[in-house]
Amino acid sequence: MSSKPTVRPAEPKADAQATPAWRPPRVEKVNGGSSPQVEKALADVRNKIYPRSVTGIFARWRIVMVFLTQLVFYGLPWLQYNGRQAVLFDLGARKFYIFGMVLWPQDVIYLAVLLVLSAFALFLFTAIAGRLFCGYACPQTVYTEIFMWVERRIEGDRLARIRLDEAPWGWRKLRLKATKHLVWIAIAWWTGSTFIGYFAPIRELGMGLLHFTLGPWQWFWMVFYSFATWGNAGFMREAVCQYMCPYARFQSVMVDDDTFVVTYDHVRGEPRGGRSRRIDHKEAGMGDCVDCSLCVQVCPTGIDIRDGLQYMCIGCGACVDACDQVMEKMDYAPGLIRYTSGRAITDGLSQPQARKRLFRPRVLIYSAILTLVAIGFVVSLVTRTTLRMDVIRDRGALGREVAGGVIENVFRLQLINTSESPLTLTLSVDGLPGLSVATADENTDVVEVPAASNRLVPIVVRLPANNATPGLHNIEIKSTGQYDDGKTTVVAEKSSYFVPN
Repeated sequence: MSSKPTVRPAEPKADAQATPAWRPPRVEKVNGGSSPQVEKALADVRNKIYPRSVTGIFARWRIVMVFLTQLVFYGLPWLQYNGRQAVLFDLGARKFYIFGMVLWPQDVIYLAVLLVLSAFALFLFTAIAGRLFCGYACPQTVYTEIFMWVERRIEGDRLARIRLDEAPWGWRKLRLKATKHLVWIAIAWWTGSTFIGYFAPIRELGMGLLHFTLGPWQWFWMVFYSFATWGNAGFMREAVCQYMCPYARFQSVMVDDDTFVVTYDHVRGEPRGGRSRRIDHKEAGMGDCVDCSLCVQVCPTGIDIRDGLQYMCIGCGACVDACDQVMEKMDYAPGLIRYTSGRAITDGLSQPQARKRLFRPRVLIYSAILTLVAIGFVVSLVTRTTLRMDVIRDRGALGREVAGGVIENVFRLQLINTSESPLTLTLSVDGLPGLSVATADENTDVVEVPAASNRLVPIVVRLPANNATPGLHNIEIKSTGQYDDGKTTVVAEKSSYFVPN
């Protein structure tokens, strides 16, 4: 399937000291129809990419990241905390359990802050090192890596897979294809079931799956996410990164000449061409690139990194590992393709010099904003009160005078205990002399609120009729809570007290 590379003649130079001119290819303008680049892109969409396996430092880092991310994803739902699932997003009960923290719908502000943190983290990491997240931690990349590993183990490496796909259907091809898809479906089903386990107790989900007692919606979402994993990682693969991922499209506004990305050193590499190891390629007027095309064969998105930085590049470093192996065999210096900045290539900067330019104004601004928001987020979470109280006036009876010369106002208290310990509350009220408060049902100022639950309590605030003039008066209703472990919390809310004429 591969053709023997030919040696390119050296390009004429006007000056012996000048660097060979090199520019990434430009899109050609045509008067009618599509340009050659567009036609090539359309052909690439229709053609299947067969990435070649590669070894090296970046390949090992990808394996480590696959292991770590899946250890967290598959293992986290099974952890227990205080007799319940440690991480559970219970949409039905409108509660998010994250170890010892319980978040309610009123805590949606934390979700907004978390999204802001994620956005600034994305800006910062992209400005520093491009699409590192895409290459090592993105779920699409991780599951594609897992599925391709299964494919290589069953069908073989690149050339074996190409021959198998081109061969006519027979028992061997049917057996290999069926085995591959069965393993893919098993991984996809495990993945989809685990994902659902973040929103429903995974132990109950597992028992329901074994006994076929799951509800229709549980079956639907489990099948849906399993099918999505199987389709995206098994078939769509690089198309998701190239044509569906919005990050690929707007990353260009976050990178500049000082961003570290996977870069081909055209100063060293051009003019490229095949050659014998016995010749002195410098005297022959050739660059270090032997035009072996291994960098293209190992690329999961099928691009040629020698054409310059492209939005389809996910920064996985596979081409770096492949090129370094070729350079080692040719006894050339490594790093023809490496993580560096465009400025380092054009200005001939060393790696330490290029790293110093990473800390430029935009990086410092992103870092400062990210640090401040993160500190505020953590402090707010740590210091937040575990008791919430909303005071709601009874609009049907603003104020009434009852027997004994006493004025009553009726309120409803929405009490939320966000901790996992039962809470005993003592109610009090301030603002006017002689005010007293009691629950409307039990006529007591003590309220019990179970752990991680809410309670709507009607209360009556009483005042001797001669202690205030008619009209509205500002008051403050206070709840003093005590937990079983002795800790206390106090919440106060302002309201108004109506004294009728």
